[in-house]
Amino acid sequence: MKKLTPVFTISAIIAIIFILWGAIAPQNMYDVTEKIQGFITTELGWLYLISATAFLVFAIFLIFSPYGRIKLGKPDEKPEYNYITWFSFLFTAGMGIGLVFWGVAEPLYHFYTPPNADVTEFQAAGLALRYSFFHWGLHPWAIYAIVALVLAYFQFRKGYPGVLSATLRPILGDRVDGSIGTTINVLVVFATIIGVATSLGFGTMQISGGASELVPFIPNNFMTQLVIVIIITILYMISAQTGLNRGIRILSKTNIYLAVGLMMFLFILGPTTYIMGVFTQTLGSYFQNLTSMSFRMDPFDPETNWVQGWTIFYWAWWISWAPFVGTFIARVSRGRTIREFVIGVLAVPTLFSALWFSVFGGTAISLDLYENVGIMNIIETSGMEVALFSVLGQFPLSTVMSIIAIVLICSFFITSADSATFVLGMQTTNGSLTPPNSVKLIWGGIQSAAALVLLASGGLDALQTAAIIAALPFMIIMIFMIVSLMKSLRGERMTLFQDKLNNLKLKEEKLKLKEEKLKLKEENLALKKELKQSKDGKEK
Repeated sequence: MKKLTPVFTISAIIAIIFILWGAIAPQNMYDVTEKIQGFITTELGWLYLISATAFLVFAIFLIFSPYGRIKLGKPDEKPEYNYITWFSFLFTAGMGIGLVFWGVAEPLYHFYTPPNADVTEFQAAGLALRYSFFHWGLHPWAIYAIVALVLAYFQFRKGYPGVLSATLRPILGDRVDGSIGTTINVLVVFATIIGVATSLGFGTMQISGGASELVPFIPNNFMTQLVIVIIITILYMISAQTGLNRGIRILSKTNIYLAVGLMMFLFILGPTTYIMGVFTQTLGSYFQNLTSMSFRMDPFDPETNWVQGWTIFYWAWWISWAPFVGTFIARVSRGRTIREFVIGVLAVPTLFSALWFSVFGGTAISLDLYENVGIMNIIETSGMEVALFSVLGQFPLSTVMSIIAIVLICSFFITSADSATFVLGMQTTNGSLTPPNSVKLIWGGIQSAAALVLLASGGLDALQTAAIIAALPFMIIMIFMIVSLMKSLRGERMTLFQDKLNNLKLKEEKLKLKEEKLKLKEENLALKKELKQSKDGKEK
């Protein structure tokens, strides 16, 4: 506990006060946070939309800019992890539980409550998948990429501590070492706690729903959720003691295998041709309508709350998750160039998410659209958390697949919580890459307690409300992080120029060497010719 900072003490006190408030007066907490959330989404929703799109534009700019050649580390450093391990880390930390929870539920919800009025059911199906792609595609991964990139750049290239406040040193100077820096890091820690608690809440709800579907005498209520949280907390605290290269690494790869296995099962036994058609057409529609979806606010239809309830919630959720996911991705991305990093973080998870929604969401819509199964009726009766299990129940080996799905959710739960304790440990020990196990245990307990409080105070609505509120201050911090990064990158122009000059010199040397080789070759041929002529003369 020697590496503790004031950030740890202040953050822990605030988190405990929040947990006690929710435990003692859950209804009061729900009412207050709902009013704050209503104000934010109504008055500041435009800020979330513009900011998220600006983050994406900036990420794409970095790919094509000269800065893309800069390494997140020293010039001669190599990546610590291979591509498969790196992508498994990205997927597990960035989407995990949420993708499993919403894979069926979101497309079906949009299908029955379309984002646009007066559409046919076939048009509604297309819109449902397109907006699912949108909410889980380039925008969220751009948010993660920005935070991770800025952290990795300043930590591994500039040698700064791995805390968010340190990334603002180019614009704040030594003030990041004082109260301003402490305030920034406390906001980051609190946003992380709420963002992770939101996902853990979703995971708990889904495990509870799946268990009640498989074993009817297990009720899908708060007491079951309480037992699940206690069991999973014990498991991920055990995992947290093993460190990054054992527990999280092994579980991350396990998650990928289980997720791909579950997806392939449904892809093969489900409407395969329909799924591939959905994937192909929706991917094109997504890119075609990306700009209009990115700026949609519905000011001319004030009666609808669709954008506030979905897009703005998602952008806020991703932003509240960004300190956690960004710190974790930065930790595992040392040695990659900016260009390689941004392309990897944007492209691979976006395509995987698109395929995931095509398989699970496409199958669910196909069952209701063509076979009148009524999956949505089941969801309305039992809750969104049973959506996945309702779809799996329509196919052979449904019980086995449902058990695998529960194991996958538990594994995601453990990995996400384990990764979050690691990140919270880093942020509250001045960026230590090996935070003490005692610190990780404390944050593990606080995370689980926060998830339970949110579940008790309002379930799904409370989880969404908390994410939107926690995201607002960090969104402002992200904007300053970009300004700070650009200021530092501009200072590397001489380095880039020197690299370019060195490359030109190297090309010039290669060209000279090539010319010399050609000259030698010509001289050699001339010598051979002379020798041949001399030999022919002697023979004559």
